Amino acid sequence: MLAILARIEAWIADRRGSGDMVTVSSLGKRATGSPDTIRNWIRSRDAGQRIGATALKVEQVAHAMGVSAEWLIAGEGDPRALPVPGVDPVPLISWVSAGQLAEQDGIIDFENFPRIYVADLPPGRWIALRVDGNSMNKISPHDSVIIVNMNDRGLVSGKCYVVADEATGEATYKAYDPKADPPFQPRSYLPIDPPKFVGPALVVGRVHRTMLDL
Repeated sequence: MLAILARIEAWIADRRGSGDMVTVSSLGKRATGSPDTIRNWIRSRDAGQRIGATALKVEQVAHAMGVSAEWLIAGEGDPRALPVPGVDPVPLISWVSAGQLAEQDGIIDFENFPRIYVADLPPGRWIALRVDGNSMNKISPHDSVIIVNMNDRGLVSGKCYVVADEATGEATYKAYDPKADPPFQPRSYLPIDPPKFVGPALVVGRVHRTMLDL
């Protein structure tokens, strides 16, 4: 990891020498949605502590730098062997894990989850979930994949969200309707009842996209 940080810092210095005002914070935000990602790695290194980086985040940084992950991780290969522009790795997680994300101390390490590659995502903290059931089939059919931005939790009428019941930890995907009770409602061609929450509904993130293989 020390070598990875050295390559990142050298890349930033080279870009700044060419007039690009990129910083550790701006690169971290571009890569993962958080300006603290790389900055925290550097702080841990300088304090002689374990650097809590994951392969997923390092790969995201490589994408943001426009270099190959192979070069950034191992110093091997051609750094100009660029990834496909605008394509980001997104962890495909389980619904059980999604419920935990609503908690203050929820999962932050997606290292053990498989990844899918998604094009043209704006900055954010992204997860993917596979839809199970027909409660949202007007928007997302059964077995489609939804792409969720955990940095976007502000509620907007008519938009769709993954929410979790604070009491049970169960997560669900529904549309927000502030005039309905509960305010998270299905969007289905079938007569499906809205969810029954035991505790408050905590927002995991806003659904940005539905993907479906035919």
